Amino acid sequence: MNTPVNLLDAWMAQEQEIRTRLNAGAGPGVARPDQIAGKTGLEVMQGLLSGELPYASIAKTLDFVLIEVSPGQAIYQGTPGLQHMNPLGTVHGGWFATLLDSALGCAVHTMMPPGRGYTTADLSVKLVKALTPKVQRVRAIGQVVHCGRQLATAEARLVGPDGTLYAHASTACLVFDMPTSVTTGTQK
Repeated sequence: MNTPVNLLDAWMAQEQEIRTRLNAGAGPGVARPDQIAGKTGLEVMQGLLSGELPYASIAKTLDFVLIEVSPGQAIYQGTPGLQHMNPLGTVHGGWFATLLDSALGCAVHTMMPPGRGYTTADLSVKLVKALTPKVQRVRAIGQVVHCGRQLATAEARLVGPDGTLYAHASTACLVFDMPTSVTTGTQK
């Protein structure tokens, strides 16, 4: 049986393994068009997770990391720290929102065929419990609800290893054809 302590240990071990792989890989940055040309969104996300492709610099800045991806799902793990605190002594809502938005958007990304992209059109975040650095790790678990030709929706939950819900969010994303130069890797 997984107790919160055992689950936290498993989360920490998984995070360490992934951070080691990412640090040995491409590091933070932006993928070049030729690196993503012809790939599905899931293949791109798997490339980020493997370290083959650069991961978003914001993840390093705000101390969170992609943990898992599968069709329609993305999981990020974050470390709430003193640098994320608001003046009242709890983690700033913007940190919650960024972590949840990453899980939501990347869940949608896993559903994109080659040549298709998306952008967040709406983000709704509900903070239900204060978060302090006493909570060593949280996970934002994003799942696609609907992915159509022009619109995708997703939901996410921010939870601790003991199952405590800290926030939940939803998004609506516009889905569109990517510019040819991005999908083919050609320069304009």
